[in-house]
Amino acid sequence: MIRRSLSILFWATFFFLLTAVVVGFGWIENWRQQAVSASIENDTLTGPRDQLVINFSRPIIENSLSGKIALDPAIPFQTEWQDFGKRLVLKPDSNWQVDTSFRLVIGQGRTSYFTRTPVFSFTVRFPDVPKLISVSPADGSKDVLLGVEDPIKVVFDRSVKEFYVDFQLEPPVEVVYQNNPEKTVFDILPKDPLLAGKKYQLSIRARFRSDSDDRYQSITMTTFTTLPPKPATVSRDYATRIEEARRFTRAKRMEGKYIDVNIAAQVMTLFENGRAVDAYMISSGKPGMDTPRGDFSIQNQALRPWSKKYSLYMPHWQAITPDGLYGIHELPEWPGGYKEGANHLGTPVSHGCIRLGVGSAKRVFEWSTLGTPVVIY
Repeated sequence: MIRRSLSILFWATFFFLLTAVVVGFGWIENWRQQAVSASIENDTLTGPRDQLVINFSRPIIENSLSGKIALDPAIPFQTEWQDFGKRLVLKPDSNWQVDTSFRLVIGQGRTSYFTRTPVFSFTVRFPDVPKLISVSPADGSKDVLLGVEDPIKVVFDRSVKEFYVDFQLEPPVEVVYQNNPEKTVFDILPKDPLLAGKKYQLSIRARFRSDSDDRYQSITMTTFTTLPPKPATVSRDYATRIEEARRFTRAKRMEGKYIDVNIAAQVMTLFENGRAVDAYMISSGKPGMDTPRGDFSIQNQALRPWSKKYSLYMPHWQAITPDGLYGIHELPEWPGGYKEGANHLGTPVSHGCIRLGVGSAKRVFEWSTLGTPVVIY
């Protein structure tokens, strides 16, 4: 009886273990034969030498994919396997081409479990050069007069730190520019005065910093026409105009100091006890942003205040209205020290303030005091 029971137990154990082995091998084989998947980490590239990274669900035998990885359009690249064959990194030998879609194809290979992999195909997109949000003056603008308060302003949709951006004016004029820290906004000014009543074309193009000049991509071309010359109602010669102001301007106050501003002649004359002591060319507000006319006085003075509104320094500032919106100051300047507008003295170009040249602004600043009357007409 005992022998029979042992026999039954033996065969039951044997068949149980056999079943477990068969089921186990079947499970292992099914697991081994499971389909291999792959995913790409970065199907949209942003930098000229960005790497492509492909992650596999199973370890891959590296040699099984030798010569089976291709890019279309073709560019040379190097491969590096990581994470014991589960991570493939493609490193380009040269810059990716902007505004191009690439096709990455990975042929059939084998996993470390000796199963075959399917053919994988991915689309890789390299973005365009940065796009423009706005350009000012707008395309086709007329009566344009550029200055530090009204430069050419170019705004991009993202940073251009990876690029060389080229700004060109035609007819050719050398330009200077400044940009914000993010390199998304550029203020551009010609170094020399633009011709009055002339049509200009602004061309903007860009390339990667590590690319050659023949890889520039055009971004946009716009045109604008400068303000035509104003018919002269006073002498065109500034020295003559200043001398005439000294000789023929009639004092409107006979006691003490006051500042006389003739908008039509674009001349400021300093009077003391009814006598003209000096005169200077100015630039008052341009049409639509006119300098207010009337009787005012010096409200406050500052040597080199910062204008939050225009992101400019206003040297030798003298406010003439209590709210500080209007004042007398030297040609405004950028944070980097670039000063523009001397060639505009004698022409209304400001945003309402009264501009003076270098030297003359200092003279008026030191000559006047708080409360000095200012008559503008």
